[in-house]
Amino acid sequence: MRDLNLPTEGHLSTHAAEKVVIEAATGAFDTAAIKLNHDWGTTLDGKQVQRWSERIGTHAVERRERELIALEKRNVIPPCKANEHELLVIGMDGGRVQTTVKNQDGTRWREDKVVTVTSYVSGTKTRGGEPQKLVSSHLATMQAVEKFGRLARLEAERRGIRQAQQVIVMGDGAPWIDGVADKHFPSAQRIVDWYHAVEHLNEAAKAAYPQEEPQSRMLADGWETMLWEGRFDELMSGLRKEAARAGVPPKDAPDNDPREVLRKAVNYFAQRRDRMDYPRYRKNGWPIGSGVTESGVKLYNKRVKGTEQFWNLDGVESILQLRSEWLSDSKELHHRLWPPPQQKAA
Repeated sequence: MRDLNLPTEGHLSTHAAEKVVIEAATGAFDTAAIKLNHDWGTTLDGKQVQRWSERIGTHAVERRERELIALEKRNVIPPCKANEHELLVIGMDGGRVQTTVKNQDGTRWREDKVVTVTSYVSGTKTRGGEPQKLVSSHLATMQAVEKFGRLARLEAERRGIRQAQQVIVMGDGAPWIDGVADKHFPSAQRIVDWYHAVEHLNEAAKAAYPQEEPQSRMLADGWETMLWEGRFDELMSGLRKEAARAGVPPKDAPDNDPREVLRKAVNYFAQRRDRMDYPRYRKNGWPIGSGVTESGVKLYNKRVKGTEQFWNLDGVESILQLRSEWLSDSKELHHRLWPPPQQKAA
């Protein structure tokens, strides 16, 4: 206890604070307290660990806000590695957090928005032709989409977006992701995640033949092949044919009405054609799946999502930030949370 410099008022040495951050970012506060007590010979409880970790997380969020202001008002770019990325992929998606405050519909669930920024070597330069993943960083926030977009740009700047030869925005085609890309990454190549696109085709095929699984499976496989090979006009013709055969859905049709599913599928693919040129993406050696981002969402959910976990918004924001630091690169945790003091000019 004395060696760790933990006075009763709760101030932590840097070494001890790092340990608290790592435990709180990776597991529940009570579990973290047990581990810390085992290592330190203390009698901490989960509430004390929560207070410490939220305090440290709040400082990290405040540092993030200062960096955002510096970027937007003075074009001060956060420190990033000098090496030039050939390919930088920005993925966005949403997770789930249960809060202490009820929504208008009586539920307590809210969305945390997640961005991952991943560097790659393109498949044109790797053995086997598959893109090689290098480093991923993560950021998550409970902030609304407007603020999330600005934070996503901040993380991309930290990862050297201005040095990248090619930037890709990857997502499931959701309108809010398109809005962020329009505003903050207007020059990036956009790609609809391949697996989400295939999922839409499977749903449309099931809607076309809801009672005939062999036929729906055959139809889905055929559509998937068309999409993979870039036969987009043929794919759209097939989707429109099945939508016409099913008929126009009534205005009050539920989302699972087969006619509504097919109508939405036609619109989904027609509106995103320019982001589904998968033969060209593969030829360029680019990734076409958002597995890194979906994995990131699950990693955040593992810490903050649970039927028995209820968060206040400030508290979960601080823990999401600590989780982001830990997920991004635990080896640099100390330098991200406690950067060295700036040298005074001679």
